[in-house]
Amino acid sequence: MKQVHRCTRILILSLLTVSVFVPIFLLSNTLRHFNSGDERITIKYRTDALKLTAIEKEEGESIEEPPLIVYKDGDISSVVTNTADRSNMSDQSGNAKGSTDLSERNGTNQDTKEDYQQIQLEKPSSEQSKQPTVPQSPDVRSQTRRVLDEKVKEMKDQLIRAKAYLKFAPPTSNSQLVRELKLRLRELDRALGDSRKDSDLSRGALQRMRAMEATLSKASRVYTDCPAMATKLRAMTHNTEERARTLKNQVAFLLQLAGRTTPKGLHCLSMQLTAEYFALQPKEQEYPNQQKMLDPDLYHFAVFSDNVLACAVVVNSTISTSREPEKIVFHVVTDSLNLPAISMWFLLNPPGKSAMQIQSIDSFEWLSTRYNVTLEKQNSHDLRFTSALNHLRFYLPDMFPNLNKILLLDHDVVVQRDLTQLWSVNMKGKVNGAVETCQEGEPSFRRMDMFVNFSDPSIVNRFDRNSCTWAFGLNVFDLQEWRRRNLTGVYHKYLQLGYVRPLCLAGSLPLGWVTFYNYTVGLDRTWHVLGLGYESGVRRGDIEQAAVIHFDGLMKPWLDIGLEIYKEYWRKHVNYETHYLQQCNIHP
Repeated sequence: MKQVHRCTRILILSLLTVSVFVPIFLLSNTLRHFNSGDERITIKYRTDALKLTAIEKEEGESIEEPPLIVYKDGDISSVVTNTADRSNMSDQSGNAKGSTDLSERNGTNQDTKEDYQQIQLEKPSSEQSKQPTVPQSPDVRSQTRRVLDEKVKEMKDQLIRAKAYLKFAPPTSNSQLVRELKLRLRELDRALGDSRKDSDLSRGALQRMRAMEATLSKASRVYTDCPAMATKLRAMTHNTEERARTLKNQVAFLLQLAGRTTPKGLHCLSMQLTAEYFALQPKEQEYPNQQKMLDPDLYHFAVFSDNVLACAVVVNSTISTSREPEKIVFHVVTDSLNLPAISMWFLLNPPGKSAMQIQSIDSFEWLSTRYNVTLEKQNSHDLRFTSALNHLRFYLPDMFPNLNKILLLDHDVVVQRDLTQLWSVNMKGKVNGAVETCQEGEPSFRRMDMFVNFSDPSIVNRFDRNSCTWAFGLNVFDLQEWRRRNLTGVYHKYLQLGYVRPLCLAGSLPLGWVTFYNYTVGLDRTWHVLGLGYESGVRRGDIEQAAVIHFDGLMKPWLDIGLEIYKEYWRKHVNYETHYLQQCNIHP
């Protein structure tokens, strides 16, 4: 009996031992298999990460891999912040692989290499994620901006490649590949639209891009001739450059035409004012304070213009900023066609306490005999050369024989500060006071040899090509010194020489440089700021501090082509509530 109990006890203990150690053995074996599987997953993940930056070889061809870009530790955090780009990384890798291979085989991968060479970073470890963020360097910020429009650039590249493949097909071809390329072109072009950044693209744009890539891959297998593709691309580039050059010339021509054409509203205004002027009695056409015209102790301003509104802005802005408007005298000279309109405007809008004189160029009989002969000799249709008003400034001493000093303003300026202080400027025995334009880097910079022909012996022996230039628009003239030196005769001398051989370009400004050479004193730069009539990049602070701002160039403020950012300086001196302006649809 005792033997039976002992055997039973041994069996029970054996079963207990087995029940304890067998689970331990099975659990350890399971853990060993799990660790080996985890290692295979890690290896597979790293292999997949490496495949993201690799370019597959097709049909045994050897293709050079793109160079890798290695970032410093401080740059990684800034790149990792681009979560949107990283989320699309897997999609881009497949597209990049196909398109790079296609463009490489056809010799068009110069731009796509730059687009696709984006760094593929491994996921940061937990230790790296705990590190503080390092400030971005300028290089990394520029690359981040470049990444923001990566897809847009890729889509544009696809459009170019698709057009190049279509050039290979015969004009009458209607194959399935040609139809598919045309369809993809329309779809992708519509999806791209005016997008400049990847964020501007719609969700369907990426699908269109992948569809285009698949079609381009088909085309690359049909057209495999790299020299032919390069020739087509060069021809397309040449045609595009020629088209751009033609359009640029057309824009320049239309800009010149628009700058020299009278707007419909201004033409209407002149007609309305002219009709009203001739309905007046002779006594009603006279201006008050005419006794001030010959007083040399007053402040005399001269304006030569054939534009009613432009002339009105010059007068209004000058009077509104003057400390002594009762001492100001305006001498406005225009042509016979615009004399009634300008006269009627200032009869309806008198200049307050200031005196006003409006004359026609035909009233100077001595000028009609001396100057019109000159115009007949000058065979030019350019108003800069043939306009009498443009050259009238060289006859100021003869036009105003009783005056000692006068300030000449162009009709495309706006006065922002009192100008009467210019009469106290020390002229140092010179004739002309003007702001100089010889400072390099400034928008108004002009060099004398840009407009004067220094290959002519009469010029090179008399003038220094490096001498400082100056600007018309705001000029104070000492008429007594002008008469004593007979500078009008000097002007006529070089004007006559210009008929025989080319001496000067671009109208009356170069003639002014040679006429007043060594007779000009420079004024402070804040008196006159130029560059508001074209894309000059003039600084806003310089405009605000200037006494006179000048809309030189073709984009005048009264034209539709004028620059909107500067028009407000001019518009605030025009009363758009006037009946005539509203009747002619002239609005701000």
